Amino acid sequence: MIKVHLRLLIFMCSFSLFAQDYFPSNTGVIANNSNYTAFTNATIHVSPTEVIDNATLLIKDGKVVSVGKSVNIPKNTTTVDLSGKTIYPSFIDMYTDFGVQKPKRGGSGPQYGASRSGFYWNDHVMPEQDVMASFKYDAKSASELHKLGFGVVNTHMPDGIVRGTGALIALNNNADNSQRVVDGETSQHLSFSKSVTSRQSYPSSIMGSMALLRQMYNDAKWYAGGNIDTKDLSLEALNGNKNLPQIFEAGSRANLLRADKVGDAFNIQYTIVGGGDEYERINEVKATNAAIILPIDFQLAYDVDNPFLASTLSLSDMRSWNQEPHNPRLLAENGIKFALTTHGLKSKKSFKSNLMKAIESGLSKQKALEALTTIPAGLLGKSDVLGTLKSGSYANFLITSGDVFDKKTKLYENWVQGTPHVIADMNVKDIDGDYNFKLAGNDYKLSISGSDSKPNAKIESGDNSLGTKMSYTDDWVNLTFKTADSTKKEYIRIVANSANGNTLNGKATMPNGNVLSFYANKIQNEEGDKKDAKKMMDSKSEDSFMSPITYPNLAYGFKEKPKAESILFKNATVWTNEKDGVLENTDVLIKDGKISKIGKDLSDRKAKVIDATGKHITAGIIDEHSHIAAASINEGGQNSSAEVTIEDVLDDEDIDIYRNLAGGVTSIQILHGSANPIGGRSAIIKLKWGEAAEDLIYDNSPKFIKFALGENVKQSRSRSNARFPQSRMGVEQVFVDYFSRAKAYDELKKSGKPYRKDAEMEVLAEILNKERFISCHSYVQSEINMLMKVAEQFDFNVNTFTHILEGYKVADKMKAHGVGGSTFSDWWAYKYEVNDAIPYNAAIMHNAGVTVAINSDDAEMSRRLNQEAAKSIKYGGVSEEEALKFVTLNPAKLLHLDDRVGSLKVGKDADVVLWTDHPLSIYAKAEKTIIEGVTYFDLEKDKQMRDAIKKEKSELINLMLQDKNKGLKTQPVTKKEKKLLHCDSMDNEHTSHNHN
Repeated sequence: MIKVHLRLLIFMCSFSLFAQDYFPSNTGVIANNSNYTAFTNATIHVSPTEVIDNATLLIKDGKVVSVGKSVNIPKNTTTVDLSGKTIYPSFIDMYTDFGVQKPKRGGSGPQYGASRSGFYWNDHVMPEQDVMASFKYDAKSASELHKLGFGVVNTHMPDGIVRGTGALIALNNNADNSQRVVDGETSQHLSFSKSVTSRQSYPSSIMGSMALLRQMYNDAKWYAGGNIDTKDLSLEALNGNKNLPQIFEAGSRANLLRADKVGDAFNIQYTIVGGGDEYERINEVKATNAAIILPIDFQLAYDVDNPFLASTLSLSDMRSWNQEPHNPRLLAENGIKFALTTHGLKSKKSFKSNLMKAIESGLSKQKALEALTTIPAGLLGKSDVLGTLKSGSYANFLITSGDVFDKKTKLYENWVQGTPHVIADMNVKDIDGDYNFKLAGNDYKLSISGSDSKPNAKIESGDNSLGTKMSYTDDWVNLTFKTADSTKKEYIRIVANSANGNTLNGKATMPNGNVLSFYANKIQNEEGDKKDAKKMMDSKSEDSFMSPITYPNLAYGFKEKPKAESILFKNATVWTNEKDGVLENTDVLIKDGKISKIGKDLSDRKAKVIDATGKHITAGIIDEHSHIAAASINEGGQNSSAEVTIEDVLDDEDIDIYRNLAGGVTSIQILHGSANPIGGRSAIIKLKWGEAAEDLIYDNSPKFIKFALGENVKQSRSRSNARFPQSRMGVEQVFVDYFSRAKAYDELKKSGKPYRKDAEMEVLAEILNKERFISCHSYVQSEINMLMKVAEQFDFNVNTFTHILEGYKVADKMKAHGVGGSTFSDWWAYKYEVNDAIPYNAAIMHNAGVTVAINSDDAEMSRRLNQEAAKSIKYGGVSEEEALKFVTLNPAKLLHLDDRVGSLKVGKDADVVLWTDHPLSIYAKAEKTIIEGVTYFDLEKDKQMRDAIKKEKSELINLMLQDKNKGLKTQPVTKKEKKLLHCDSMDNEHTSHNHN
C-alpha cells in the first residue's frame, strides 16, 4: 500500500506542472512543485548505443536532469528502487493520424475546376492545412500506444496530395494540449492520393499526381518571385513550409522511387513512407539517399490446406509472406536509415509481434531501438529532447522487466513528460508459469499467465482440461475449478499464498466440504528449459529462412542479372531486313552488345558458339503500340494531359515483359491511353527483364506523345458527359486552342522575358518545334483528315496514326502528309466507329507508299506479332520479307530508331531472335531472345525455371502449413486476376497506387 501511495504522490507532484503559469486559478491556491524523482539501481539504456548498469535516472519538471552511476540525488527527491528492472527511452512513431478525424467524402460526379478561391487551382493541394485545427486528443488510442512502448507520435491529416503540416504530440493522458504539443508544426506531408473531400477529377492517375506536384513546385517558385498579383494561400503555405521535414507517403517500393524522382527534380530530399517491399530493389532504394518510415504490416501465411486453392497462389505473393519480415534487416545491412511505424496495421496490437518477427529474421536489437528512438527524433529535428535519456531530454521512458525486445519481458510503466502510465503493476509478484500439485490422490498441472495484469489459469488432470477461474490480489491466489468427473457439477476451491513466486501454499476445499492442505511447486527442470530452447531455435530457423530475391522478384526472375556475351550463331537462315534480304546458311557474330559480323565461316575464339542449322534469325520484334509494363495508362482528369509521361509509371515487374520476350519482342512503345484528345507522353523501352524501370528506357529516347480522336475522347460511353469536348467538332477546337496557346507560350519563352513554366505548354511547344512526335489513336477518315489539316496549319506533321482502321480510304493523303500507319491485322466491328475496318488495310496503305506497322494494343496479342504480320501475306499479298518488316524495321522507322534496331546490320544493337522455324509460321517459337547481347529469354532455361518455381512453391507451402499447425493466424487464398490495360483503361481508385 505504501508503494501505491508513492506512485500517487509522484503523479500529483507532476500534475501541477501542466498548468501554464500565466493562467488564473479558480480552484485553489497556485503552488509549484519542485521535487525530483530518482529511479535507482536500474539497467538504463540512455541511447541505443549507451547502456549503464546499476544506474540512476533523475528527473524533474518532465525532463531528465541526470543519468549515470554516480548521480547526486537532492534532498527533495522521491526515490524509486528499480533493482532488477530496465529503463529504455520511450518509442516515437513519426507517421500517424493520431487524434485526427478523417474527413468525409465529397459528393459524386466529376468536377473539372477547383472549388476554392484564393487557393491553388487544384483542390488536392492543401499545404495550408494545419493538423492542429482538427486535432482532438484520444486517450483511448494513447493508452493502446502506451502498451506498445510509444511516448510521442507525429500526427497529420491523411488526406490529399499535399496535406499540410503535422504536429508532434506527447502521449500524456494527464495533461492538456498546452503540455502535450511538443511542436505544432513539425513536418509537411505529401502523397500521390487525392483528397476525398473534393470531386475535382484531376489527377486521375499516379502519373497525373507526379505531374501536378512538379507544376506546383514550378508555380511556387514563380509565386515566390512576386510574379503573381493575386493571392494564393496554398503557394504561400508551401513556400513557408519548405524548411520543414518533407514526409511523402509512397506505400510501395515502386512509388518510393517515383516520389524520389519528383523530389530530385527540385532538390528536395523526402523522408518516404515505404511499403515493406524495399528489399526487392535495395540498391535503387539506397541510391535515393532517402530515410524510410517503415511499416511492418507483414502478411499472414496463406491457408494452403486445400491443394487446389494453393495451386492458384502466385510465387510473388508467397514470397512476400516469407520475405517481408527480412526487409528491416536488409535495409539496416545496406546502411539505409529507417524509422519504424504502426502505420498500415489493421490492429496496432500486432506491432510488437511483427517487430519480434523482424528481429527473429535478423534485425539487430540495437537497430530496432534506433528505429524507434534516435532515428525518428533526428528526422524530426528533435534529437535534443527526444530519443535518448540524456540531460535535457523529455522524461519519456519505459520501465521493463528486462530486454524490451524479448517476448517474455513485461512492460510495467510508460512515463511521458515525467508522468507515469502504468501498464502492469511492477510490485505485483510474478507467478506466471507451470505448477504441479496433488489433491486427494489425483495429480494436477496448473498453468498461470498474466499475473501482473489479467491473471488467467488453466488446470489439467490427465487428458482432461478442467474449467478454471482465478483471481490474484496481494500475493493471494483464489482458484475454482471443476472436478475431473464430468458427470457431476462439482468444484474444488483453493486459497493459496505465493511466498516467493515459485510455490503456492494454502488450503483446498473439496466438493464434500473437506479442507485439505494445498501445495504447488513451479516446474523448473532442465528438460523443460531445453525443450523451450529447442522450440525457440526451431522457430528462429524457420523465420531466418528467406526465399531468394530475384530480378524481378517473381516467377521467372533471374537470381543474378544476365550479362552481355559474345555469341556466334552458325549456319542460320538470316532475315536481314536490309538490301541483302534473306541469307541462307549464314553466321551472325554478336559482340559488345552490337552486331559485329554477318557472313559465312565466321569465327571468334572468345564467343559462345550456337549451332543454328535449320533455324532462323531475325531482328527483335518491335511493338509500336503497347500498354504492358505500366502501372497506369490514362490521365483523363482533363482534356489535355501533355504534362504526364508513361516513363513515370513503368512497371518493371509486369510478367508480360517476360511473355513478350517469349514471343520474340525486344522493344515496345508504351502509349498513353485515349481518354482525352491530347494524351500523355510515351515511354519507349527495351524489354530488359530484371532491370529497374529507369534502365528499361532507351538512351536518348525519341520524344513521343499520344493524341486521340473519336468515341473515347468525346466520352461517347460516359455517364457524366460533363467534360469538353462532347463532339468530333469540339475535338478539333481543343487541338487548335492548345496549339495556339503553345505557340504564344513558345514565343514568350524565346523572347527572353520572364514566363511561368508550364509543363503542358513546354511539351506542346516541342511538337511545334518538331522536337516531339505525335502517335494518334484514330479510326474515322474525316477525323484523320482533320488532324492532318490542323498539323499543317501549325506547320508540323503527324508522325503516326495508330489503329488507323480507315487508313485504306485516305492512304494517298497520308502518303502526301508523310504520316505512317500502325494498324491491327484483322480487327473489326468491335465498336461502331470500326464498322468499315477491313483486313486488307495494312497492304493497301503499304502499297500506297505509307510506312506500315502491325501493333498489338493488347498484352496477349503482343506475344504473337510475328503471326499477326503474316496475315498481311494472306490479306493483300504482301511478300514475306515486307510482312516481317511490319513488326521489325517499319515500327523502328516510325519510332525513329531504325538507325539502332529493326534490322540485322553490322553496328546496330544486337537485338535479335533465334527462331525454331520460319519466323512467320504458327509453329515457330522464339528459342532465344537477345537484347544488346544479353539473353533475356531462353527456351531451355525457361523449362528449368518452371521446375525451380514448382520446388520453391512447395517449400513455401510447407512453411505455411507449419505456421498453421503452430496455431498462428492464416489468410484465405483468394483468386487474383491480372488486369490487362488497354487504350480506355482508367485507374479504378486513385487513393492508392500500390500497383507493383
